[in-house]
Amino acid sequence: MRIVVVGASLGGVRTAQALRRLGHDGPLVLVDAHDRVAVDRPPLSKAYLAGDDPEPRDLLTDEQASSLGLELVLGRPATGVDLASHEVVLADGRLPYDRLVLACGSHPRRLGRLTDRAGVHLLRTEVDAVALRDALARAERVLIVGGGFIGAEVAWTAHRRGVAATIVEPLPALMVRGLGPELGQLMTERHRRLGTDVRLGVGVEDVTGERGRLTSRLTDGETVESDLVLVGVGTVPATGWLEGSGLTIEDGVHCDSTLAAAGVPDVWAVGDVARWWHPRLEEQIRVEHWTNAVEQSGVVAKNVLGDAQAYDAMPYVWSDQLGTRLQIVGRVRPDDQVCFVVGTAHDDAFVAVTGDGEHVHAVVGAGATRELMPYRKALVDGAGWSDVLARSAAVSPGTP
Repeated sequence: MRIVVVGASLGGVRTAQALRRLGHDGPLVLVDAHDRVAVDRPPLSKAYLAGDDPEPRDLLTDEQASSLGLELVLGRPATGVDLASHEVVLADGRLPYDRLVLACGSHPRRLGRLTDRAGVHLLRTEVDAVALRDALARAERVLIVGGGFIGAEVAWTAHRRGVAATIVEPLPALMVRGLGPELGQLMTERHRRLGTDVRLGVGVEDVTGERGRLTSRLTDGETVESDLVLVGVGTVPATGWLEGSGLTIEDGVHCDSTLAAAGVPDVWAVGDVARWWHPRLEEQIRVEHWTNAVEQSGVVAKNVLGDAQAYDAMPYVWSDQLGTRLQIVGRVRPDDQVCFVVGTAHDDAFVAVTGDGEHVHAVVGAGATRELMPYRKALVDGAGWSDVLARSAAVSPGTP
């Protein structure tokens, strides 16, 4: 059985490794448009950017690929999939498959022509990280467009390097999509106390000037001077090459609970590109975080080899910023109640649970890794709101 994995990403590499570990001894092909396998990305906005890590770590070395018996097809972009003939269409030919895994990841969202200006950076690849690190080494001021996890992490890294940071975020708080409004506002104020200039409810209309002397005009009419600009406004799944293939594309490759492409035989998706039905959350979701790609790869490998295992792991993301580790288990909903079960909003370390008063939707911790663990287990085990609160006497004022 010939298995082709498109995308030498974290999800693609880990799927290939899992397939061999589970006993697949047939042909195994790893395809990517780039001429090398990706690096491990989390340090790119943290330790590597700060100068703590000298080099990003390759996800797969040539020696490891050889020992796994992988056929590497690198530098040859996939341009389509012929589902009828079971072939991946490459820019320079075709590649047959018996089973196909789509691990093509996502691309940074761009701000049109603004993103193409000299001195305006994205952060996704090792090349991006090298350019941004070099620019920060010469900078006194950086403007960060987007207050998600990447924006907040880079602002903290800039602070550590003595670079003044301004964050521009159209939403009412930093990291609000991941943390919800209340916890997002808490983290926003912590960044402000360290000196980050956080502008909420505004975006960027234009950037003028030249590298090292940029002027950004905001949507409220204000201007911000900076030496460089980082655009971190999220990502989009890399599915353009799959349009017209017969796969259902809806903010990613539409999959069932086993990560099999909906209505299509012999095709699975993994990582950022997979949008699947989560049986525990009872909704179609797409998750763009490291742990999700790693955990999905093991399930996809089993299913490619004949199982039909649903993927229902509780989403988990961590972020290193403000000198601590921020962890989120589950999915915070915009209207969730928030209860601090370890510490309070005023403490450096805390654990909070969020939910609707009946169900727990998420557990969020900052600087409290050990203390978070029993609440994480309770969430995974399906404990109700009252059961989780019974574990702690520290209930925040106003929480039912």
